This record gives sequence, C-alpha cells and structure tokens, in this order.
Amino acid sequence: MPDPLLAAIEYAGYISIVKLVVFLVFFFLWIPLVTWVNNDAKAVETNDAFWTGLVLGSGAIAMLIWQFVPFFIIGLLVYVIAVAATSLAYVKHRNVRVMDFDRVLTAEHIKGLFSSKDEKMEALKSFTFITANRNEVPLPEPRTPDFFGYRMTYDLITDATWRRASDILFSPTPQEYRVVYYVDGAPIKQPSIPKEQANYIIHFLKQIADLDIKEKRKPQKGDFGVSKGGAYNDWQVTTAGSTAGEQIMIRHDIGEEIVKLEQLGLMPDQLQQISAFRQLKQGLFIAAGPKKSGVTTTFYTLLRNHDAFLNSINTLEKEPSEEVLNITQNIYSPSDTGTTTYGKKLEEIVRMGPDIVGVADCEDSETAKQACKAAKDGKIIYVQLEAPSVIQALAKWLKLVGDRRLVAETLIGISNQRLFRKLCAECRQAYAPNKDVFRKFNINAEKTKALYRAGKVIYDKHGKPSDCEQCQGTGYVGRTGVFETIIINEELRTVVREAKSLPEIGTRFRRAKMLYIQEQTLRKVIAGITSINEMIRVISPPAKKQKPKQQ
Repeated sequence: MPDPLLAAIEYAGYISIVKLVVFLVFFFLWIPLVTWVNNDAKAVETNDAFWTGLVLGSGAIAMLIWQFVPFFIIGLLVYVIAVAATSLAYVKHRNVRVMDFDRVLTAEHIKGLFSSKDEKMEALKSFTFITANRNEVPLPEPRTPDFFGYRMTYDLITDATWRRASDILFSPTPQEYRVVYYVDGAPIKQPSIPKEQANYIIHFLKQIADLDIKEKRKPQKGDFGVSKGGAYNDWQVTTAGSTAGEQIMIRHDIGEEIVKLEQLGLMPDQLQQISAFRQLKQGLFIAAGPKKSGVTTTFYTLLRNHDAFLNSINTLEKEPSEEVLNITQNIYSPSDTGTTTYGKKLEEIVRMGPDIVGVADCEDSETAKQACKAAKDGKIIYVQLEAPSVIQALAKWLKLVGDRRLVAETLIGISNQRLFRKLCAECRQAYAPNKDVFRKFNINAEKTKALYRAGKVIYDKHGKPSDCEQCQGTGYVGRTGVFETIIINEELRTVVREAKSLPEIGTRFRRAKMLYIQEQTLRKVIAGITSINEMIRVISPPAKKQKPKQQ
C-alpha cells in the first residue's frame, strides 16, 4: 500500500506554484477592473450593463481558454489581449463623453497618479468664483454636473488669462461650439468644444452671473468675479440666441488704464501739436476712427490733457466706458425730465458754464450745431466721431453742421486712428525683404536695411512647440495707436470755408504735410514696433461678399 504522504508529494509536483501565483494575480486584478467599469459607466451615464458584461465576459472566456491551452505563455497572452482590448475600448468610449480633466490613461492622468488628491485640488482651492451678488461659490462635490461646470470654467478662465485674452467667444454649430480668444484685439481660434461639454460651462456661467438659465433666445448680460491668490478680476457674460444655439461672449473687464497723451502712440510732431491744446481757450477738435479703434481712450486722454483743477471739465455720453476722476460725466437718457434730445442735453450742460466739454457719440445735426456754437462762445469742445479717415470725418462734420463758415471758424484739428499690435521684443525676428516690398510700400531701401516680423514657433529637442513666455506664441504684446492728424491754421481755415470740393481740401491737407494712416504706420514698421502683416491686417478693408449671379 503506497504511503499517503508520498502520494501527496508526487501529486503536488504536477502544479507549478509560479504559474498559480501569476494566474491568481491576474484574476484579482480583473475583478476590481470589472467593478470600476460598472461604477464608472453609471457615473458617465452610458450603458453600464453592456460594458460591464463585455469586460466580464471577455475575461471569463479568456480564462477558460488559458486553462485549456497547453502552453501557459500563449494562454496568458490571449487573456491579456482580450481584457486589454475590451477595457481600452471602454476607456476610449467614456473619454469622449467626459471633460478633458476627467479622462483616464491620458498623459495628464498618468502624471496625476503620482500626486496626492490634496495637490490636485490645491489649485482649485486657491481659485474662487464670485457671483453677481458678491457671494463666493463653494467647490462642488466631485463628479457632479456642477463640478464639471466649475472645473471646465476654471480651466477656460485660467487658460484665457494666461494667454492675455480680453474676450472669449463661444459660437454654436450643430455639433459643437467654436471657441475664439481675442488677444490684443486679434481673434485667435482655439480647439472646439463638444456641445455637451460647452453646456456645462454655459449653465455654470449663467448661474454665477445671475442670468435666466432657461432663457436661450433673448439677449442677457451679467457679471461675475474671480479671485486668485488675493487678486480680484471682473468678468462680463453676454448671451444671445441664434439658429444654431446660444452664443456666449465672456469679456475680461480689465478696467481702462489711465493713459497719458505720451502713451497713445502719437509721433513726436503730432504729440507736440496736440499737447499745445492745453494753452487754448476755445475751439473744437474731432477725434475720429472706426469702431474698436481706441477712439474712446483717445477721447478721455484728450480731456485729461487739461488740468482738471484749473478747468471745469464735463462730458456728455450715452454709455460711459469708464469712470474718469475729476471730470463730471453726464449720461444721456431719453427718459430724463425736460430733456428730449441729445443736443438739448448738451445745451443744458453748456449753460452750466464748464470750460471744456467732451461730446461722445455725436451723430446728429442738432448736437453738432450745439457743439460748434459752444466752441464759438469760448468753450473747448472735443467731439468723438465714427469715420475711417480725417477727410471723411471732416465731410461728415460739414454735413452734420450744415454751415461751412461755422465749421471753419471753430475747428482746430482732426485726428483719425487705428490700433496695431506691437511686436514682441523678446521673439521678433529681423529680415531683409525683397525689393518688391520696398517698392510696393514706398520704403527707402538704402535707409532701411531690415524690417521685423513676428517670431516663428520654436521647437524643443523633443519636437514640441515652445511658446515665448512674453507673448505666449502670438508674436505680439500690447497695442499702440497710429494717428492721421491735421491741425487747422488760418490758411486751412480758408480752405475749409472756400474749397469747392472735398478732394481739393484733401490736396491742401497733404500740402500741409498730413500723412495718411498707412504712411504713419510704415514709420512704426521701419522702427520695428509693428510688422507689415499687421499693417495689412488692420488697414485692409473687409472683403465684400459677392452676390450670386442671377440666372
């Protein structure tokens, strides 16, 4: 009779302890994987039964195959491939449905595995949203719709702030939202966002800006704040309906920086002429330009050019863009008692006896005549006008006033302007343009050996783009004004009064050494302040849409 102990030892020899341990390790890794897929599928609101069954079934079948395959390594590979394939299929599916920060097996996710949960939340804790009612927004519970909105808006605001964006535009399409940052006044496209994700941001923004969440057609406007590291910033939210969905504009309310006359971008000769207005006792000056060309900043700066303690300064505005210290700002509203028009409101202000009056949004004949009358009666008047050039600003003013003699008698000067981005001093690149460029823009090739352009993208040793820390890869930092100006002397006063046509006035202005916007911009191109491409972008007229030909 065989010894039982010896039989047991002989039987055990058929089982490999190493293979058994490997099998058990992969089995106990598979069980929590199935549990995670089940719980995660429910959290991301997808078909949890299907995906759980797929991962569970593939693992079970692969284990059976593993047991019957005579070669252990081949069975192991079959098991690993089956489980990995179904798991990765689920990961790919769920990553499409969630926010960027909630995706798994990405580079950011793997990097985050090596940091603690407290470290991950530290950035969010130092960042606080402030509602329109000035209440702090608490950090929502993770993996909730409120948290997704909070986190995505945090990522958006943080990225836009780093890139120096003043505006963020969300434009809907049938499948997604297009995102555009406006940096230094220029639109820069960003990666689009799926509509499902954008809806989290929109919902959260409308909540903290105290807007009607259900209203998606009528325009709405609200504001909220952001506090980070002790610094506070205001943001504005504007919504508008469209056929494709709700359009959203988020604007960083930086606040108008107090600009001195020397900081506007005037050339030395222009600065000297306009600085002399401090000594004048009466006259009318027109600050003109297209929309979003910085005319409002110039308008306020011209008023600040005068000593507010020695002069009484007033403005008439429909919607002030900033609060100006030591200047009385009068806001026009049609509902004002006893005031029916903008012109009558100006007449009322002039009767109060100010020395200097700034008239914004002067677009009607009555107001223009009142402004000229005030200038004739011993006031200094600054008028803000929308026009594309000095000559066209004069033409518009002559038409509004309707009296050439009165215009000639009161007008002391006209400016027209544009805003150009300034080249980044850190990464701008010098280059020698070909002769055609010099000839096209009438640049003296002998005096100008090189021009400057925005720096190209720099790649590191791994082939990844490395953005300039100064401009974040845009090639430009900040903006400067370029001005077309004319100061009206006695000779030009006669021209304005007696010229038979507008081209004749333009010819006489040119004889008085008035340079056009393009010529003034070229002076800054040659100085390396801006680039030819930027000049073309700003000055070129917008392309006209061609009408379809009739059949």
